[in-house]
Amino acid sequence: MKKYLILTTAITAGTAMTASAQELTFLTDSSADSVAVTEALTAAYTAAHPDVTFSIETRPGGSEGDNIVKTRLATGEMSDLFIYNSGSLLQALRPDRTLLAIDDIPNFGLINDAFISTVQGSEGGTYGVPYETAQGGGIYYHKPTYEQLGLEIPKTWDAFMANNARIAEETEVAPIAQTYRETWTSQLFVLADYYNVQSEVPAFAEQYTANEAKYATTPAALRGFEKLQEAYEAGYFNEDFGAANYNDGVRMVATGEAAHYPMLTFAVGLFQQNHPDQMEDVGFFAQPGDSADENGLTVWMPTSLYAPRSTEHPEIAKDFLNFVASPEACDIITDTIGATGPYLIEGCTLPPEVPGMVADMLPYFEEEVRTAPALEFLSPVKGPALEQLTVEVGSGIRDAQSAAELYDKDVAKQARQLGLPNW
Repeated sequence: MKKYLILTTAITAGTAMTASAQELTFLTDSSADSVAVTEALTAAYTAAHPDVTFSIETRPGGSEGDNIVKTRLATGEMSDLFIYNSGSLLQALRPDRTLLAIDDIPNFGLINDAFISTVQGSEGGTYGVPYETAQGGGIYYHKPTYEQLGLEIPKTWDAFMANNARIAEETEVAPIAQTYRETWTSQLFVLADYYNVQSEVPAFAEQYTANEAKYATTPAALRGFEKLQEAYEAGYFNEDFGAANYNDGVRMVATGEAAHYPMLTFAVGLFQQNHPDQMEDVGFFAQPGDSADENGLTVWMPTSLYAPRSTEHPEIAKDFLNFVASPEACDIITDTIGATGPYLIEGCTLPPEVPGMVADMLPYFEEEVRTAPALEFLSPVKGPALEQLTVEVGSGIRDAQSAAELYDKDVAKQARQLGLPNW
């Protein structure tokens, strides 16, 4: 998944420069949480190293943000530090050629092994440290609506749709919030279904990477597109789904305007920021599959912090990455945006009391078989057109089968660009 918002501004953090000071430039996405965390971490680093300050710049999310990152790296104009996705999208940056390896930082041993595998290049170098907690992809729900109707947390897709039918028939609440003004938000029913895909086809990621399995011809993979089509055709979306944005989706499920909002759990921070009084009115569950016996959560590795090879301050940049990969930095993140999920740095802890929606997510992590990485962390193959295709399916413009067929063609372009065999 990628992040969002359209805003470009510059913020200066840190203390006044001195004659011997070094100023590092820092490019972050423009989400409120990312900006707040960046300001807090850089301020803490400057407090400990008064000669180092930071100039922070934001970029848009989505494909526009991707293009900015790729262009700056290609032209040697990337900032000294930047945050970006881990997993398949990182491979498109050609990390072995463009990024500073961080395998030798002192805190490298504290970084979760599963995360490390998502920020490595093809030559084995490691390039990023986690910049937030691990995330789950699933469905936020409005607890008072569930309590009013006596609904249970659904363990199957049929049970989820039955709950939506009751909500539509017995209340004025929109059963499902959709927010296509920001197209990246349209992908959740497809991407968050990967736990269910893997449960039915354990070798799908390997076969997909080898061009031996397709979304359009693998029934378990096609189901994500079909679920989106079913929800649209049932009329369960908010009337303004084409104009609503991410903030609207969070607001709707927090206030009870909508009963469900499919989203990643990084939204916890936005709930805390914009709707602190409704935090305990919102719960979270994994996207249900077709069998109650296979109920689990699709997991996203965190957005990561990188430094380009072109930086003029490699030692300071690596020292800052080392600081971010520390329990001290985790505490700063928690203090800034609250507890949003499990950290992937050894020694980092969550406070004893966490929001209910975070507590709902943690049991999935306590049983190994109840989580699966999203496909983008198991395969380098991911096409850029998915969010446009899911908007079309979710708007009734295109059916699930044709969207899956087009997406299979879309990913083939990237696979060839990466030089993967058998494409």
